[in-house]
Amino acid sequence: MSHYPFVRIDLAALQHNLQQVRRYAPDSKVMSVIKANAYGHGVLPAAKALQQSDGFAVARLSEALLLRENGYRQPITVFEGVSSAEQWRLAAEQNLMPVVHQQQHVAALLQANLQQPLPMIWLMLETGMHRLGLPDQTVQQLITQLRYRQDVTMQLGLMSHFANADLFGDQRNQQQLAVMQQLAASTGLAVCMANSAAIMTLPESHYDWVRPGLMLYGVSPFADKGGAELGLKPVMQLISKLIATQQLKTGDEVGYGGQWTARKPTRMGVVSIGYGDGYSRHLSNAGEVLIGEQRLPVIGRVSMDTLCVDLGNCPQAQLDDEVIIWGTADLTVEWLAEKAGTIPYELLTGVAPRVNREYQDG
Repeated sequence: MSHYPFVRIDLAALQHNLQQVRRYAPDSKVMSVIKANAYGHGVLPAAKALQQSDGFAVARLSEALLLRENGYRQPITVFEGVSSAEQWRLAAEQNLMPVVHQQQHVAALLQANLQQPLPMIWLMLETGMHRLGLPDQTVQQLITQLRYRQDVTMQLGLMSHFANADLFGDQRNQQQLAVMQQLAASTGLAVCMANSAAIMTLPESHYDWVRPGLMLYGVSPFADKGGAELGLKPVMQLISKLIATQQLKTGDEVGYGGQWTARKPTRMGVVSIGYGDGYSRHLSNAGEVLIGEQRLPVIGRVSMDTLCVDLGNCPQAQLDDEVIIWGTADLTVEWLAEKAGTIPYELLTGVAPRVNREYQDG
């Protein structure tokens, strides 16, 4: 029995999207990004569904350790890296692949007295994102310093991150790629640069590894295209139910601040979901939900536990009817994110722990 609200996670859709990644980048290994609790989908079920990946990627050491504790032996890249000798030793013991984006990280590594070498260290090259990364000259110095230190690592790789890959044809993508191309050619090291958007639009960036994130979860990274147009299937469907109805009179105000007023007699419904569950308050008077096949507008402010909808176009709606919040072809998370003035990543990762996850395979 479902406890509302809940998210229905389709693991078969997740596997389908992994195959789409391989279709876009057939000659590259796939590093599936399952950071931030697999973008809100549940990291352990997602890892199980994505076991055919060539490796996983997470943001933090704690996320990688959770995977190891639960028996996942795939190569795991840690984007934020590790910063102390103790963490380097732990990373080596757990066979992890940290990213180096600060010179101080290497100083800590060389003081760590590892009992076994790391399988790989990724060197983060600054190509134009100006977030995490080191300039070309510094990376070359680190390569010289580490390349033959088999007591430290068995392999080095180059990594970078596009700042504008979701903007098709943006010249800055080519500028970033040119920086990586030069260093990759001169060093011959393995390269990982392509995120979801680049996987689909910049085949020259695929190199040895690609690292899909958002597209694995069936969501488009592009403002002008939905996931279905890209051959992706939505993985998460957020669902709740109708818990109350009211008949409003002309002039009745709804919710905190009275920010919606009935212009005519209106039947209103109350849905059991709010910002305490991760439904953005920015969707007040802006979002829509689905009951049956009917899209209905959110009216008034979104509360912590509830939101209100205009049932005028759905006279058949009754108490306990299921309400789709997002995750169908008729109501996508991409559309809602745009209405909220944000990005799908924020909505997906913002689904609160109190929202139950239910998993199905197809």
